[in-house]
Amino acid sequence: MTNAAPVKNATPAKKAPAQKSPAAAVPKDSEWTRAELAAVRKDLVAELTEMKSAYDRSLSDLNDLQKSSTDGAGDDQADAGSKTFEREQEQSIAANRLDLLTQIQRAVERIDAGTYGFCESCGKPIPKARLKAFPSATLDVACKQREERR
Repeated sequence: MTNAAPVKNATPAKKAPAQKSPAAAVPKDSEWTRAELAAVRKDLVAELTEMKSAYDRSLSDLNDLQKSSTDGAGDDQADAGSKTFEREQEQSIAANRLDLLTQIQRAVERIDAGTYGFCESCGKPIPKARLKAFPSATLDVACKQREERR
């Protein structure tokens, strides 16, 4: 059994950009109002803060698991297997949280850039209901389905 190196925050999550004027962030031909975009941005920044804390906790837990797994003297095979399983599970959780952090950060950046609410693939508006359900969506339903078929 080999011990994996501790996961480090290779790509540190950026801090949320400073609040910009909502008037500058409303894309042309958007279904969104300034107030709605400001509310979505506020919610995303709050979620970003929470997710960053959760990610930092995951890294700390993973590093603790790495340190404790080096002292395997006297462990039987079941103990070693359990430690490996826990470590791999925590690695998966940390990777998932990093992916979510990135998605949320991109959504905030898209609001700031005035491109929020438009599909990154075809440029058509993403339905408001989809963005309310999944605020960090970057593709409309048709483009997302096409992507998933690949």
